[in-house]
Amino acid sequence: MTRPPYDLFPFVAVSGPASACVAGWDAIAERLRARIARHDAVRTVLVVECYHGVDEAGILTELAQRLRPALSIAADESLLSTAEIDALVGPVLGDDPVFGLMNDLQLSQFFQAGRLAAARQRIEATPAGLVLVVGCGARLIGEGDVLVYADLSRREAQLRQRRGEIANLGALNHTASPGSKYKRAFYVDWRACDRHKRPLIPRWDFVLDTHDPRAPKLVEGDAVRRGLRETARRPFRVVPYFDPAPWGGQWLREQFQLDAAARNFGWGFDCVPEENSLLLGFGPHRVELPALDLVFDQPEALLGADVYRRFGAEFPIRFDFLDTVDGGHLSFQVHPLKDYIRRTFGMAYTQDESYYLLATKPGACVYLGLREGVERQAMLRALADAQSGGPPFPAEDFANVWLTKPHDHFLIPAGTVHCSGRDCVVLEISATPYNFTFKLWDWGRPGLDGRPRPVHLDHGEKNIQWDRNTPWVRQNLINRIEPLSSGEHWREERTGLHELEFIETRRHWFTGPTPHDTAGNLNVLNLVQGHSAVVESPTDAFAPFTVHYAETFIVPAAVGRYTVRPLGSNASTPSATLKAFVRPDTNR
Repeated sequence: MTRPPYDLFPFVAVSGPASACVAGWDAIAERLRARIARHDAVRTVLVVECYHGVDEAGILTELAQRLRPALSIAADESLLSTAEIDALVGPVLGDDPVFGLMNDLQLSQFFQAGRLAAARQRIEATPAGLVLVVGCGARLIGEGDVLVYADLSRREAQLRQRRGEIANLGALNHTASPGSKYKRAFYVDWRACDRHKRPLIPRWDFVLDTHDPRAPKLVEGDAVRRGLRETARRPFRVVPYFDPAPWGGQWLREQFQLDAAARNFGWGFDCVPEENSLLLGFGPHRVELPALDLVFDQPEALLGADVYRRFGAEFPIRFDFLDTVDGGHLSFQVHPLKDYIRRTFGMAYTQDESYYLLATKPGACVYLGLREGVERQAMLRALADAQSGGPPFPAEDFANVWLTKPHDHFLIPAGTVHCSGRDCVVLEISATPYNFTFKLWDWGRPGLDGRPRPVHLDHGEKNIQWDRNTPWVRQNLINRIEPLSSGEHWREERTGLHELEFIETRRHWFTGPTPHDTAGNLNVLNLVQGHSAVVESPTDAFAPFTVHYAETFIVPAAVGRYTVRPLGSNASTPSATLKAFVRPDTNR
C-alpha cells in the first residue's frame, strides 16, 4: 500500500463569488479606492488595525504610495515609552524564564492618552481627502469610515520572532532570545490584541492577509464572516505545523514528507487553534487567518452551548504529535494541579492529558507514575543533585517504565510524573493551557539553542502526587478500554480519560459507515488507523469530507449527526478513529 497522503494545507472553500478576494498591492489599492468612493464624503478615514507582528510600516508604505492620502498616521507613534510599557508588563512577566501571570491587560493601556488625542486632532485638522491610519491600536485613534483588519497567526509571529524581524509590543528587544519573546507575546501581546480584536470582527469591512509579504490578499469582511459561519457547521481541519525539538525524531518527517533538511521534527501541532491557522478558500486564493478567529466569532456553533458556558471563547481540546523515533526521551515532567495553576498563574484549568501511541519501535516505553516505595525526599534530592551538576537523575529508580505498542492509551491527569521515551510516536490529547509544564529532569541535554532548558523543581515538588504509584497507575491510567456499543460495521470503545480529567475519549473500529452525533458538543477526531476515510452528513448538511491517516479533524457542535466510513479498497481491514469531547458538567 502506498503511504497515505497527509494534507499540509487544508482549506475550507467558502461559498459566494471569488471576486470577494483580490491579491497584490495594486488590486488591493483599487478595491479600497472603490470602497472609499462609495463612502462619498469630503474626508474619509481608512483605519488599518493590525495584529501585533504584522509589518505595519510595510503596509503603510505600500498603501500610501498607491492611495496618496492627505494624511498618514502610524499608530505606534502614540505608544507609551518603552520604559513605561516595561513597567506596565513587568508584574505580569516576573523573573521566571517560562511562566508569567494570566491577566486582563487591555491594548489601550499601552498608549499615551495625550498622544492619541493629538493624533485625533490631526485628523480633525485635515478637512478633505483620505486619512490613512495604520498599526496595532490604530482604531484607538478613531473608529474611521472604513476598517481593514490585518491579521496574523501566532505561528507566523513566532517565526518572525525567531528570525529577529519583530520585537514585542512597544519593546526594543529584536535581538532577545526567541523564548523570552514568545513568553512576553503569550502573556501580554497576544492577550491584549485578542481582547481588542474580538469585538471588531463584526465590523471588519476588509481583512488583509500578509502572511506572505510577496502575495498580500484583501478579502471583504462579509465574505470572511460567511466563511467562519460555514466552517463552524461542517467538519474541517486547521493548518498543521511542525517544529524541531531537543528530543525530536524522524517519523513525522518520513510519514508526512516534511523538510528533509531539518534536523528532526519533535512536535506536530495538528489541532491547537490558539496557534494554528485556518485557510479560507475564495476561488483561486487562500486567505490565512488565526484559527482563533473562528472561536471568537462562532463560539457556540463550534464549541456547543455547555462548553462555551464553561470555558468561554477558548478551544479546550488539543491534539498534537510527539515524535521520538530515533530521537530521545521527552523531559521528565509534571503538570500543575487545577487549584495550583489557578492560585499561582491565574489560569482557570490545567493541562490534563493522555498519550495515544500511533507508532513504536521495539523497546519503546513511556515513563508514568512512581514506583512503589519511592521516598519523596530521596527523589527530590536526586533531582536537585542532577540539576546542579551531580550524577544524572536515575529516572528508572523512581518512575515506572511501561513498554508500549501501537494503540496503547496512557492517561495522565495533572500531578502525575511522566514522559514519552525514545522511539514513540504519541498522539497527545490534552486540555489547552499551553505552556504550563514543570520539567523535573531533561536528561542533561541542552535545548536547540545550546543553552540549558529551564527546570522547575520548586513548582514540580508542590504538584507531584506521591500516591500515584505502580498499582494505582496500572489500575487507573493504562489501557482502560471499555466496550460500549457496536453495529454491523463498527464497534465503539471508551478509552479514557481519567475521572479527574474533563475530556472523554472514544475509539471506533470500523469497516463501513459508523454513526456519530456531536449532541451539541465539540468533537475532535484523528484517523489513527486506515488509509483514508470520508465524513458525511446523513441529511446532506455538508459536502463529504475526506481525511487521511493521522490527520486530526474538528467536527463543530452544530453539525449534530454525521458518519465516518473507510475510503478505498481495503475496507475489510478495520480503520479506527479516536474521538475526544468535553464531558458534561456534572457540577452545574
